[in-house]
Amino acid sequence: MRTETAHARLRELILDGGYPPGARLTELEVAAALEMSRTPVREAFRALAADGLVEAAGRGVRVVALDAEALGHGYRVRAALEGLAAELAAERQRAGRLAPADLDDLDALADRTHRATAEGRLTEAVRLNRRFHRRIAELAANPIALHTLDRLWDRLQVSTRTSLTPPGRTGLVDDQHRELLAAIRAGDPAGAHAAARRHVLDTGTAHRATAAPTAAADDDDTE
Repeated sequence: MRTETAHARLRELILDGGYPPGARLTELEVAAALEMSRTPVREAFRALAADGLVEAAGRGVRVVALDAEALGHGYRVRAALEGLAAELAAERQRAGRLAPADLDDLDALADRTHRATAEGRLTEAVRLNRRFHRRIAELAANPIALHTLDRLWDRLQVSTRTSLTPPGRTGLVDDQHRELLAAIRAGDPAGAHAAARRHVLDTGTAHRATAAPTAAADDDDTE
């Protein structure tokens, strides 16, 4: 139980930017921060390494900073999977298998995401944005796609906050969310697939435009 708690709390800190890409963590400092012994922290490090969120660095670990090439690969995979999820959700809508309340909930999530982003509440915005996209994947009713996306989202989420911040990006994200929702609500699988894919690829492009250059192998460099 302590290991699960340590893993959950560390994962949340990494995803929320408390430990940014490139940050070095040691068992001692994390144990002190979480007010627990080093053993569950050590096991949490191993689990997070298996998740691809950290890598070994000396006597501790370092939060993984994906380089531009890896980010490009990641966003292309995410675009393909979210395109599939949106397509499946639209197919289910066309077949009358989605409840109106499900789509209303998506509208509300889009509203909340836009407000949080526009008001500069970026940690909340990142969480809401992920909930919005995850809800579409849930409505697709494909558990393998959902599980794969969950793991991929974790690795990409540390970059999401930068993709929301450039001037004009907030309005574009909201417009693309609305376009995606309209296609799902209309029961248009092809339109939903195209909207989701375009949105994710634009997000990847925005990240690469704002991200710092990838760190070299030097242990002292961070993204």
